[in-house]
Amino acid sequence: MTYAPHPGMDALSHRLERAAAGLGAGRALADRGGQSHITVPLRDPAGFETLPCRSKPVVNTNEADTLMTPVKSLLLISALALSACAAPPLPTLGPDGRPLPQVYTIGSNDTEQVQITMLDAVNSLRSAAGAGPLRYDASLNAAAATHSRDMSIQNRPWHFGSDGSSPLDRVRRAGYGGMMLGENISETYETELETLAAWIDDSQTRDVLLDPKATDMGFAWFQEDNGKIWWTLMTGR
Repeated sequence: MTYAPHPGMDALSHRLERAAAGLGAGRALADRGGQSHITVPLRDPAGFETLPCRSKPVVNTNEADTLMTPVKSLLLISALALSACAAPPLPTLGPDGRPLPQVYTIGSNDTEQVQITMLDAVNSLRSAAGAGPLRYDASLNAAAATHSRDMSIQNRPWHFGSDGSSPLDRVRRAGYGGMMLGENISETYETELETLAAWIDDSQTRDVLLDPKATDMGFAWFQEDNGKIWWTLMTGR
């Protein structure tokens, strides 16, 4: 397949712009000693009734609520989403004249592009927050891939393996020689950038992404035949 001519990218762009405007307002409130909390609901733009993007970190390492992401970082995620895709084809209409649901499918030839898109987007957000860039680590990628597949087998989005193993156990088994810092997971039908937008909206998963101590990143997924995707992102140093 051609990488992600996804019918919901325009909707994602508008949603990120709205979120960015809210975060900009939040920064102004924070500067005056106030508080702001933004929640952007996740809905599958293609029309699926989706499970919520359930994501939790293993470790909270910084007070990211005080690190409001500037408008330009979320707008950049939107731009990455749009620039990575060809113009979407005309939707197929059902008998009622409404577009039929379309599954976001990641083909075997799309792996590198999805990983590049995610790393670039994460590092853009980290740069805006004053944190250094992350780089992919092969061992963390392997640990993330193992857990994504295992969550699908368990049919449960959580941080422990079917054998009772913890995230720390997984990274050791994969041969990671550094310190594992955090893990974000998600069970969803949404794209990698829509999932990232959900993680950024939540203070706990945002802490994992913007942890200033992190230097390494692992990112992988497992997609079921019905289109559901199990995402795993890990950080370490």
